[in-house]
Amino acid sequence: MKKNSSASRKGLLAGGNWIIDQVKMVDLYPQREQLANIRSQAQGTGGSPYNVLIDIAKMGTNIPLSAAGLVGKDILGESIFKDCETHKINTKLLRTTQEASTSYTDVMTEMGNGRRTFFHYRGANALWDGSDIDFAATRAKLFHLGYLLLLDAMDAPDRVYTTKAAKILAEAQEAGLKTSVDVVSEDSNRFAKIVSPALKHVDYCILNEIEAGKTTGFKIRLADGSLDTAALRHAAGALLQLGVRDIVVIHFPEGAFARTRKGDDSWQSSLTLPQKYIVGTAGAGDAFCAGVLVGLHEGQPLQQCLLQGVCAAAASLSHSTCTGGMKPLVEVIALAKKYRPRSIPA
Repeated sequence: MKKNSSASRKGLLAGGNWIIDQVKMVDLYPQREQLANIRSQAQGTGGSPYNVLIDIAKMGTNIPLSAAGLVGKDILGESIFKDCETHKINTKLLRTTQEASTSYTDVMTEMGNGRRTFFHYRGANALWDGSDIDFAATRAKLFHLGYLLLLDAMDAPDRVYTTKAAKILAEAQEAGLKTSVDVVSEDSNRFAKIVSPALKHVDYCILNEIEAGKTTGFKIRLADGSLDTAALRHAAGALLQLGVRDIVVIHFPEGAFARTRKGDDSWQSSLTLPQKYIVGTAGAGDAFCAGVLVGLHEGQPLQQCLLQGVCAAAASLSHSTCTGGMKPLVEVIALAKKYRPRSIPA
């Protein structure tokens, strides 16, 4: 495979879960066999590549955007292609299949607090293994893969690299791309088996505190629910020890923390948003990731990357769907002046 340095590349290629979210706003989350009222509903984007690419497109950057993955030959799949076309996202590597339907998630969002419950159908995403990507043929600078633990074929074993996801990330790096990953938050013991092997081939690891803790074994929340900042630092260091080449970023409702391979630490608190501002929390993590990736692609200082991340997350919180609240980047950054960052212990 011919290698081209990242300096001669431009653009983001994002692959993984392509999901249609059916978002229902409910008055409460019911006990079993009890009733809850759906007050409103909306259809939106779902899945790491879909959310990240749409968010960046809405930010109005000049970064070329490309999609990779698998959807069904159905109405939901068609809507994804139309959405990508509207936002000028290249779909050459977004394939269709008749073997499974397009993935979807029923998202039950509680009114008043934004808490979400997901009922997910894996569909075509379970079949995608990334073998159709020729990294030598793409001009992209970054390859973003998500979500590990929710891509059956990617999470499958590989004799050389341990998992198929690790293999495709290694191929991307060999071709000269920078790589980044995101992980789904699940209550399981699969993190060490699935996530850890991939980190050896990752430049930028962007996880929330739950995923970072599950991967490294550190408990990042204290018994009272507050952040254990010492454990947070240890988790970031452990992720670097697992193989992350450049930067580990861990985000959480209070803000974000990053540690570089050189050992430099950066903190960024989230914005102080009034409760009435928060409509839904679905997609906030992917919005944060999008803001950070824009900064990393453009070579911005890490502190600026984190600020863009928390501001993008804040924009996302203003809408019930994952990407409906995203705004042009100048308006996203302006949120930091309107809603001052809170203070977090560092």
